[in-house]
Amino acid sequence: MFRTNTCGELRLTDAGKTVTLAGWVQRTRKMGGMTFVDLRDRYGITQLVFNEEINAELCEKANKLGREFVIQITGTVNERESKNKNLPTGDVEIIVSELNVLNASLTPPFTIEDNTDGGDDIRMKYRYLDLRRHAVRENIELRHKMTMEVRRYLDSKGFLEIETPMLIGSTPEGARDFVVPSRMNPGRFYALPQSPQTLKQLLMVAGMDRYFQIVKCFRDEDLRADRQPEFTQIDCEMSFVEQEDVISTFEGMAKHLFKELRGVELTEPFPRMPWSEAMRLYGSDKPDTRFGMEFVELMDVLKGTGEFGVFNDAAYIGGICAEGCASYTRKQLDQLTDFVKRSQIGAKGLVYARVQEDGSVKSSVDKFYTPEVLNQLKEAMQAKPGDLILIMSGDDAMKTRKQLCELRLEMGNRLGLRDKNKFSLLWVVDFPMFEWSEEEGRLMAMHHPFTHPKDEDIPLLDTNPAAVRADAYDMVCNGVEVGGGSIRIHDPELQNKMFEILGFTKEKAQEQFGFLMNAFKYGAPPHGGLAYGLDRWVSLFAGLDSIRDCIAFPKNNSGRDVMLDAPSCIDQKQLDELNLIVDIKEEK
Repeated sequence: MFRTNTCGELRLTDAGKTVTLAGWVQRTRKMGGMTFVDLRDRYGITQLVFNEEINAELCEKANKLGREFVIQITGTVNERESKNKNLPTGDVEIIVSELNVLNASLTPPFTIEDNTDGGDDIRMKYRYLDLRRHAVRENIELRHKMTMEVRRYLDSKGFLEIETPMLIGSTPEGARDFVVPSRMNPGRFYALPQSPQTLKQLLMVAGMDRYFQIVKCFRDEDLRADRQPEFTQIDCEMSFVEQEDVISTFEGMAKHLFKELRGVELTEPFPRMPWSEAMRLYGSDKPDTRFGMEFVELMDVLKGTGEFGVFNDAAYIGGICAEGCASYTRKQLDQLTDFVKRSQIGAKGLVYARVQEDGSVKSSVDKFYTPEVLNQLKEAMQAKPGDLILIMSGDDAMKTRKQLCELRLEMGNRLGLRDKNKFSLLWVVDFPMFEWSEEEGRLMAMHHPFTHPKDEDIPLLDTNPAAVRADAYDMVCNGVEVGGGSIRIHDPELQNKMFEILGFTKEKAQEQFGFLMNAFKYGAPPHGGLAYGLDRWVSLFAGLDSIRDCIAFPKNNSGRDVMLDAPSCIDQKQLDELNLIVDIKEEK
């Protein structure tokens, strides 16, 4: 072995011991005839001491060490005179007697420190160096601990971990597939799974009544902070269950993870919120409930009660009350107006109303409304003196609610209401079964085509499918959807009805999903499941704004791996073997 101990384990009780350590040089400091070296490995940092008076040759060798040199030392554990309370090993140092340079290093392109001077691009290019940083390494360790706890919990509940294939058939009813050409089957393609959805349903037909898998999934879609082209799911399925059984099992898992990894004991059941209420109060199906500021609809108060044409023509008027913000300056209010006008939000403007200390209301639309109407506005918003009312309107209620949602979250950030160490969890339930796609000109499944409708809504499939609710449920934490699932259809006739509503011909349904439909004919049990986003759970527990720093080798915002230079071109020989011709169409 190259070491007897790690750089994070020695304490005062080890004083006098002879030890051998190995690791990377974090930094060196020369002070008179003494040279100090901080040696780092995965476990911590230990200070090394080289004394010119004791061994000048060894000290000279130490002075030639550069950052990130890989070295091995042998020495004696000694109590430090100047202790470092910020380090677990800060009470000791090693008086070095032997030094062996295992590998020299170029000067790294950024400092390997928690507060590094490297930007995102350079850190992604040299990700193997970035992973040496304590802050990033901690995220990877947290991810490992989480997967271990997930396995421990699910094993205790009788689940089997079963692998499903990575090369499957394409089912482009949802996000875009990543496709893989087949050399042995010219002109045919595999797809990388967006999820093991149909495969885990087949496992239920096979009698594997409790399945889970920590599985890589792939979606060729535009990226955000909480999305990557490849990501990891905690994928689960259960037989002979109803919605309540699934929710209870995986709420229990969430509580287990909070207790074991964050030391947080969650004893109360998570609240349930229907999708319609989430959209009405928060404009989002993943509301951040760490703070209030719920929407108040103001159509009765402001439409037709004054001469402000924007409100009189609106299909929706809604407001939020920012407590204690009536003192906002004109500059601050202009900043908020600019925020909602940005392209990603796309609102036309913002109306505000201050509640003065005497209870009167001063608004940006004063001239269009009487004091009586403005007072009704204050009452509807339950605003107090010192509060600021922010109002948005539009000709599309759902779109305007989503814009107001962005404003609410922005105010939550500005007012410090989104504390990363505070966790607010809930289940959003009763999702619509379908949503209308303008692009496709038809109803699309809001989740996927295998979701079971609520029993009481099944008759509506023939008369008003847009009104059908699904046996679907999402777990939300701090405004992030950390998992979601549904009870599945197990009846072939109902599944065929679903395909019909979604515009599938019988031939298309058979071509894409015939394997599943045929399996259902051999005794499919009632079943349902859920998939948690492992990357999202880890990022929440680590207090990260992006999932990238809890993934060892993530892609950037363009879906590229700049370290591996992927995706990249392949040579002509490979193209010939795959019977492929690359024909890039130039954009006009």
